[in-house]
Amino acid sequence: MSDRVFNFSAGPAALPEPVIQQAQKDLWNFRGSGMGILELSHRGTWFDTVLEEAEADCRHIGKVPADYRILFLQGGATTQADTIPMSFLAPGKTADYIDTGKWAADAVVEATRHAKNIGAHVNVAGSSKDVNYNRLPTNYSFTADGAYCLYVSNNTIFGTQYQTPPDAPAPLIGDMSSDFFSRPMDIKRHAMLYGGAQKNLGPAGQALVIVSDEFLATAPADTLGRMFDYQVQAKKQSRFNTPNTFAIYLMGQVFKWIITEFGTLEQAETYNRDKAAILYDAIDSSDFYSAHVQNLADRSYMNLPFMTPTPELDKLFIKEADSKGFTTLAGHRAIGGMRASIYNAFPVEGCRKLVKFMHNFEREHASKATASVQ
Repeated sequence: MSDRVFNFSAGPAALPEPVIQQAQKDLWNFRGSGMGILELSHRGTWFDTVLEEAEADCRHIGKVPADYRILFLQGGATTQADTIPMSFLAPGKTADYIDTGKWAADAVVEATRHAKNIGAHVNVAGSSKDVNYNRLPTNYSFTADGAYCLYVSNNTIFGTQYQTPPDAPAPLIGDMSSDFFSRPMDIKRHAMLYGGAQKNLGPAGQALVIVSDEFLATAPADTLGRMFDYQVQAKKQSRFNTPNTFAIYLMGQVFKWIITEFGTLEQAETYNRDKAAILYDAIDSSDFYSAHVQNLADRSYMNLPFMTPTPELDKLFIKEADSKGFTTLAGHRAIGGMRASIYNAFPVEGCRKLVKFMHNFEREHASKATASVQ
């Protein structure tokens, strides 16, 4: 870490260093092919191997059943959120959405726009907007025969996380962008899981989709543009057109790293929970710092928003932290303060050192905070 900082970015986020080092080699000559990974034909045998290994490792570490398709798609999670109502919401039907923050709220807006065009409906089955998303919803009103229910498993901005999937009767779709492969996934409970790669799995602009054959079959045939047709993408093994070959390669390398580093997603979850506990313990044991999410059961162990007593001290904290090599700690403008995003690849040592900095900052500025309150 001598020439690298501790990158707390919410995304694009820190990648595993062994993956970066392997990519450096493969950019020049991939496995003795005489070509770099960026130069491989997406139809050639070298890339066949890349794609096959990425899917096999994804299926292995994620325990993905055989009756679920694994798709490597372009456009990130937002493209999936916009495509889902076009694919699975039919005229006269209702889709349930759970509003737990920006990305869920954006999905509601897009689904509602599409529903109006086709004579369908969107039901916001639960929301915590009234408390600025500082907890998960406490009440739900699900549709008995809904087309699907879409929720976001972990809110990157506000720092809430579902520890178990919501108990919706409709086919469940989970946006797992910020906690994909950080813990075991109850895949059979879901009809579909998707997420952007740039937090736990790879580079920005790439998405991973895991969808059951049964749910996939309910998508209308030949009514969408080909690039937005999940059935077309499944039949063509994510290669209907030229895919983002480097992103798929890099995701494959990350899957290999997860297998090597953790062995199982159960072990990954233990590591990530222990890592988050270091920061939460420092926040909760202090009168100087406070967490945005007060309900312990709703807290994310991927994204930890917190703040000092005043916005002025928040700005000073961010500035001084950056000078010490703790970068991209500024919280989202929706809540301010700081946000530590500590995905799979973020080292535990970074959490320990940040806590040491937090203690020093508190000792130096606590009196100023008391004076400003008085």
